[in-house]
Amino acid sequence: MPTVTLRGRRQELAELDRLLADLRAGRSRVLVLRGEAGAGKTALLDHLCGAAPGPVVRSAGVESETEIAYAALQQLCAPLMHHLDQLPEPQRSALSVGFGLAAGDPPDALLVGLAVLSLFAEAAADGPLVCVVDDAQWLDRMSEVILTFVARRLDAESVALVFAARSPSDEQLLAGLPEMPVTGLSDADARALLDTVLPGPIDERVRDRIVAETQGNPLALLELPRGLGPAELAFGFGGPGPVPMAGRLDQGFQRRIAELPPETRTLLVAAALEPVGDVPLLWRALERLGIAPEAAGPAQVAGLVEIGARVRFRHPLVRSASWQSAEPATLRAVHRALADVIDPHQEPDRRAWHRAHAAAGPDEAVAAELERSAGRALSRGGRSAAAAFLERAAELSSDPKPRATRALAAARAHFLAGVPARVPDLLAAAEIGPLDPLAQAGVERLRAQAAFWLNHGRDAARALVTAARRLEELDLAAARETYLSALGAALHTGRLGDGDARLVAEAARAVAPGDDPAGLLLTGLTSWVLDDFRASLGPLTRALAALDARENLNLVWIGVPVAHELFDDEAWDRLTAQAAGFARETGVLSVLPSMLTFRAGALVHAGRLAEAAELVGEADTLGRATGLVGQPSAPFNLLAYRGAERPALDLMEPAEHDARTRAEGRLLALVGHNKSVLYNGLGRYPEALAAARPTTAYADLGFWHWGLGELIEAAARSGAATEAAEGAERLRERTSAAGTPWAAGVQALADALAGPGAQTEKKFREAIELLPAERLSLMVARARLLFGEWLRRDNRRAEARTELRSAYDAFSAMGAAGFAERAGRELTATGETVRKRGPEARDELTPQESQIARLAAAGRTNPEIGAVLFLSPRTVEWHLRKVFGKLGVTSRRELAGAL
Repeated sequence: MPTVTLRGRRQELAELDRLLADLRAGRSRVLVLRGEAGAGKTALLDHLCGAAPGPVVRSAGVESETEIAYAALQQLCAPLMHHLDQLPEPQRSALSVGFGLAAGDPPDALLVGLAVLSLFAEAAADGPLVCVVDDAQWLDRMSEVILTFVARRLDAESVALVFAARSPSDEQLLAGLPEMPVTGLSDADARALLDTVLPGPIDERVRDRIVAETQGNPLALLELPRGLGPAELAFGFGGPGPVPMAGRLDQGFQRRIAELPPETRTLLVAAALEPVGDVPLLWRALERLGIAPEAAGPAQVAGLVEIGARVRFRHPLVRSASWQSAEPATLRAVHRALADVIDPHQEPDRRAWHRAHAAAGPDEAVAAELERSAGRALSRGGRSAAAAFLERAAELSSDPKPRATRALAAARAHFLAGVPARVPDLLAAAEIGPLDPLAQAGVERLRAQAAFWLNHGRDAARALVTAARRLEELDLAAARETYLSALGAALHTGRLGDGDARLVAEAARAVAPGDDPAGLLLTGLTSWVLDDFRASLGPLTRALAALDARENLNLVWIGVPVAHELFDDEAWDRLTAQAAGFARETGVLSVLPSMLTFRAGALVHAGRLAEAAELVGEADTLGRATGLVGQPSAPFNLLAYRGAERPALDLMEPAEHDARTRAEGRLLALVGHNKSVLYNGLGRYPEALAAARPTTAYADLGFWHWGLGELIEAAARSGAATEAAEGAERLRERTSAAGTPWAAGVQALADALAGPGAQTEKKFREAIELLPAERLSLMVARARLLFGEWLRRDNRRAEARTELRSAYDAFSAMGAAGFAERAGRELTATGETVRKRGPEARDELTPQESQIARLAAAGRTNPEIGAVLFLSPRTVEWHLRKVFGKLGVTSRRELAGAL
């Protein structure tokens, strides 16, 4: 495609030239062109494609196709599928199943995303690849998720992924990607462009008004004057009140379309509803409608559409104006014609979608076909598409029973797709029809689950109890799981729950206990709420021993706080490692952000803050790409230990406000605990004590003893000796019953801070010895810091230096800057000069490089490392070359020693 000169786009073209230069140099680039309709985004994409140094693939979102899974992605990848055999088998299978090329288990979005990333990398092996996605605001959900994921993972593949999206937009998935705004032309350029389409000279003031009203929008300048008479031009556009530019352009295109012959207008509708641009298919549909190919002539002469090897509209607004301005009867007729000519074996889902829109009323045959399409969508991992198919199938069902069943299935699909807001209306529709008792219980359970998703703190626990009671006589295992969800919701509400936890626990106690992990957790937590900590230990200990995250990924959310509650660092480490690894391997997108942040929390306390930060960043990326968010505990913890006061408060204070608004008491405890960590690290003990007091006023599962530890330290350092001693005794109630090394070490540290002076040194040494150094090295370092501070105050400076130096080095290596600075101040007070670490050394590995290096040292191949970290093998190789240079090694065999 030859490049053309674009008026007034010097800066934008320079940015695209830089992008192409990076591409030629072997670097990947991602860019979002964002601007209003008609701003010239598509023209800039055309320029980019014409100047590309290698192959180009293009796709576009289509408004009428937003519910068909992978519609845009498949169009983008189709020219590259000859590279499919070069992908690892799991990725090859995921992409084949996702695109409907093979049968298999439903692939999760992350595995498909990794496959697309690898496909792009393989396609770029012989030369730079340019991937262009126009009208991203109309991408189907699965294409959005995959392409955004890929965009955040491109690095060294020589791939450019460039989106064009409207602005303003509520588009979330592209948020955070590099953007280039595409705004209106300057007045001079706008006038010059306008002159090219005006029928003759006009008053200068009118020209200025037109330029001002269009705000330099190129398409508006070219299109709006067309068809306007001299009188209309004499008064500019003369309509009172502001009209959005997209609306004006739509009106202009609709006016031009209305002037075309009826058969030409119908042809444009058919072309608009057939988004692939398949010309033979279009001709076959028109033949069904009794329209000859010659009908295209007037539209082509008017410059609205080009029909060559493919159908191409003058602008996406022409497409939308074509079908939006059509009469309902015309739309149904065109949908019916398209459905008739689409091959039911090649594209059954698109055919079903057209048939659904062709139906004027209930049609059981079409509803059944849509239901089958939903099954195929689910088998490809397209939950959003399945939900849309099922919802339309319910609307077309004439029989109340299948209508109710389909509405319930649609609600469940929307929930699993992460769109709980659609659930209540569909459940209400399902309840109109006859439902058996099990289905009715399922309705109540799903309604409560959606309510909890939408608002963690209000009403969900009681609603889940109602559903669980219905399930008791129908499905006992499901009833236990629902009671466990209800108890989890009540514990999340915590202090703001008005007795919800006791209400749920009393109801759950009446259910026959189970010996599976869910049953044991329910029994133990019911006892924890109604009896006491000691009574809950037996079933909860057995539950943790039986819980394998690879088999019960859905129980990790409650298993991790139970491990905290029982001071079981081994279970905490095991469960989070299993969960993150399994969710990654299987690509379970719906839970991966939470699993990564759970694992990050364990790594923080193991002193591996850099790795934890990498996981938090990965979870944040996935959260923005899917709308699903991970647990906030690890991000809060990271900022608190780094001593980053302003960033930490900027994150925590809005969360605290939201927690009160939504009645999420557990989140309040989380914020209070991390504030106390932050201020203890900064040596501002009164503020730490003020934050810890409300945290420890209520026994939140898994948080209470953490908060109590911070309170004891802050109270001891603030001179509140009585409060510290009382805190140590409150803690003993739990630690003595738990009996683990972690519990014993925590209690020894509390006694050292708050107990009799004669026992202080002994207790400090016990704490340092008892705390598990591998999994709780951050806590060990804090114990050494506290011991060193005590030794200094006891005038034992030489011994103090040993402990403080150990603590300072550990905190510095971990990246716990707040506590490192505190240890440094104490060292200085002993008379030792502390050499502060400067900025990162040039040869220091980044967190991602560290992960890659460790995996390579363990014998993993580049494709295996890429699969674990969701990177292409070429990016892994690029990072390894940098690692070799930084560490001064030349082979993988030398990595282990260098690390």
